[in-house]
Amino acid sequence: MPDKYQRIAENRKAYHDYHIEETLEAGIALQGTEVKSLRLGRVNLRDSFAKVERGEVFLHGVHISPYEQGNRFNHDPLRVRKLLLHKREIRRLIGKVREEGYTLIPTKLYFKNGRCKVELALAKGKKLYDKRDAIAKRDAERRARQAGARET
Repeated sequence: MPDKYQRIAENRKAYHDYHIEETLEAGIALQGTEVKSLRLGRVNLRDSFAKVERGEVFLHGVHISPYEQGNRFNHDPLRVRKLLLHKREIRRLIGKVREEGYTLIPTKLYFKNGRCKVELALAKGKKLYDKRDAIAKRDAERRARQAGARET
C-alpha cells in the first residue's frame, strides 16, 4: 500500500483458508469510540465475514475492543457494522455470493485519507488438500531461498 494508507489490521488466516478471487474497497459505518479504538489498533478480523442482507452489506464478527476512556458511550465490541458500497457493487456481489458459492471475507482494515476502509475479498473456501499443497509449496520456496543464500 502507498504511504497515505495506515494499516490497522490484516486477516492473514483468510489467505490460508480461502482462494481469493478478487478484492474491493468499502467504507464502514462506525461510532466515535470505535474509531478511537481502531487508531490504537485494537481490532481482530480473524473470524469475521460479510453478509448481504436486505440489499445492504453488513460486517459480522469483527471485534473492536471498547475504548478505555469511553465511558457509558462505549460500543458493543462485536456489533454488526454496515459497509458502505455503491448499489451496483452490492448487486454484483449478491449474484456472485448466491449463484457461484463465494463468501465475502474482510482481509485488511486501514485508514485512507483519514477514513476507515475495509478490503473485502470475494473468496471460495479451500479444501484440506489445497491447504496442504499451499504449505508444501511455501516450504519448498523457503528451502530454495535458503539454499541460494548459503551459496552466495
